[in-house]
Amino acid sequence: MKVISYMVPVAMLLLSFLYNNNPFILKDEAQQAFQLINTIRSNPEKYYQELQLNGQLPITKGPLRWNDTLARVAEAKAMDMAKRNYFGHLTPEGYSINRFIDQSGYNSLSYYESISSGDELGIEAVKSLIIDKNDTNKSNRNHLLGITKLDTSLYDIGIGFVKSDGSKYKSYTCIILAKHNQ
Repeated sequence: MKVISYMVPVAMLLLSFLYNNNPFILKDEAQQAFQLINTIRSNPEKYYQELQLNGQLPITKGPLRWNDTLARVAEAKAMDMAKRNYFGHLTPEGYSINRFIDQSGYNSLSYYESISSGDELGIEAVKSLIIDKNDTNKSNRNHLLGITKLDTSLYDIGIGFVKSDGSKYKSYTCIILAKHNQ
């Protein structure tokens, strides 16, 4: 009986190598998503119908700035979700993105994380987060477009887009907006 209890984990480990879960980061998709967010912010009228936006929304016209540190954190979060086959703001251990932002050295008290899964392209992830059918408060839309007072102070952005054919979802996107404290 003891031999069987040792063999089960060993067999599971060996079988895991047969399951191809090699997620990979697509930086081009992240950059295209970033460009789309800034394009929507600068010319929201063009997207009112497609993204179901109300013309009365006080969308911030100012562009977001790409931040390499936030991008690395977003990539790590998207990669972690892909490798460990989960989707959520909290890791399986219960850690939120603030832990990883703090560990990165990016000094911020104000930040927001938007996550998406299953999108073929980075621009599709952005559009689904802005339309945000499952969120009655439209918090992803509000943060990405700088609609509330808190959101207008967030001007740094990092995006991670990961593809993974071996995961439950075929892609994972993490978008972090933050304000760097000096």
